[in-house]
Amino acid sequence: MSIGAEIAAHLPFLRRYARALTGSQASGDAFVTATLEAALADSDLAEELRGGRVPLYRAFTKIWSSAAVESELVSSDSMGHEAAAQLQLGRITPANRQALLLTTVEDFTTQEVATIMDRDVSEVEDLVRDAIAEIERESTTRVLIIEDEPLISMQLEDLVRSLGHEICGTAATRTQAQEVVKDVMPGLVLADIQLADGSSGLDAVDDILAIGSVPVIFITAYPERLLTGNRPEPTYLITKPFQEATVRAAISQALFFGSSKPLG
Repeated sequence: MSIGAEIAAHLPFLRRYARALTGSQASGDAFVTATLEAALADSDLAEELRGGRVPLYRAFTKIWSSAAVESELVSSDSMGHEAAAQLQLGRITPANRQALLLTTVEDFTTQEVATIMDRDVSEVEDLVRDAIAEIERESTTRVLIIEDEPLISMQLEDLVRSLGHEICGTAATRTQAQEVVKDVMPGLVLADIQLADGSSGLDAVDDILAIGSVPVIFITAYPERLLTGNRPEPTYLITKPFQEATVRAAISQALFFGSSKPLG
């Protein structure tokens, strides 16, 4: 397999990570592009990337860690709710949020994250602990769960309540989601893509966003359907089967950012 093909296999996930790390799709993609350009210009770096996701994310980290590049992208890309997200991000140190995303959303081991970030394992553990503590100081909210599998819906309900949030409703179809929102507007939505009657969780979410500002986390067995680059992609995307720690981190981040729309 060529180096290009190997890197391409990991790009959807690197783009997801970059988008969550920076707070917007445009900024995230700019950093990914800069990483690829660096690899094209350096044959030794390109060869290192044959080692899989860890060296690719390590190379990305070196690019993202450049304060000058980050400052330029934030100032040129931040508008509206994205500016608010970047302001919130500024309250958590870059290293903290990076360690949190790598160990939860990207599912790297602590040792792998230590390699990516060029830090000791103990440092990574401290960074993750501090990031979660900062984020969980945010206020509680009402959560709508759009999920057609009863066992998964119940698991998510228990998890949401354990974090101190209120369940304002559950829905297995787009129509049921519409009914819930008629009575109460959620402060957060957890949504599957494929629903019980063949309707789409994407459409259900679009209905809600047409009414008001709500951060959304998609939880699906088909993440590749949302990571195509053909439309604004969700910042918070979790793959089934999921780890509860991953969902917990995504909830905290989504509420921390308070983004009202998929970041585009």
